[in-house]
Amino acid sequence: MIKSMTGFGRGESLTRDYNLVVEMKSVNNRYSDIILKAPKALKAFEESAKKIIKSKINRGRVEVFVTYNYTGESDIEIKTDIDLANQYKLVLEDLSSKLEIENKINLDLIAKYPDVIVSEKKEENIEALEVLFLEATKIAVNKMHDMREIEGKELYQDLVQRKYIIETLLEKIELYVPDIVIQHKIKLETRIKEMLGAEVELDESKLLNEVAYFADKSNITEEIVRLKSHLCQLESILKDDEAVGRKLDFLIQEMNRETNTMGSKVQDLKVTNLVIEVKSELEKIREQVQNIE
Repeated sequence: MIKSMTGFGRGESLTRDYNLVVEMKSVNNRYSDIILKAPKALKAFEESAKKIIKSKINRGRVEVFVTYNYTGESDIEIKTDIDLANQYKLVLEDLSSKLEIENKINLDLIAKYPDVIVSEKKEENIEALEVLFLEATKIAVNKMHDMREIEGKELYQDLVQRKYIIETLLEKIELYVPDIVIQHKIKLETRIKEMLGAEVELDESKLLNEVAYFADKSNITEEIVRLKSHLCQLESILKDDEAVGRKLDFLIQEMNRETNTMGSKVQDLKVTNLVIEVKSELEKIREQVQNIE
């Protein structure tokens, strides 16, 4: 069944220390285009994430946003430089001795000196983040895929309904086509008599030749047959499980070509109006097809 190219998915994965969220949205695009925005710590795993997305999404522009937070007790680590503190202690004792100044060296004093006690952000657990990133990506892309399938079902119903409308219009056109030649013959006879007079005897053979030429020139049987065949193809393609958007786009172009040929061949107001309705329905189908994967 066809799938829409628009969708949204959100995946969340967490441990005791991390909470990672992947959000992705997809929109129409002729090709597959994945834009991934992730924190620097996750850059090494972007290609793996893209492979997961490509396994579900064949066509469309997909924008992926990744964020994570540290959820442990604290991501700050306190470190002490014992060697540096000992050097400060020795220097202070030496200075006190040489200056003959009695001074009590205590912990508070040494701790105030630069770099004795420092706070640093804990190193990221890259392995844990990789697992969370790829898990959340799978969850998000599956949800987006499901949404695209749901919208695809709605598109399918709409397109099949329009296909039936076009088939009904073609049936009406077929009913009018035989009358077109008859009406042309009557109009031609009337016009000749108006121009030359009612008493003029018409050359039946020349008249029939003219009518035959008109009938051949305005014959749209082939176009109707091809258009009906394309409509059968349309419904068949819509049931395909593969990405069919480009195939449908080409098919609609062919259907438009046949319809335009019909409109140019037949100079009958009733048929022309029906052809216009067919073109209107095809345009609606074309617009919908732009959103199919």
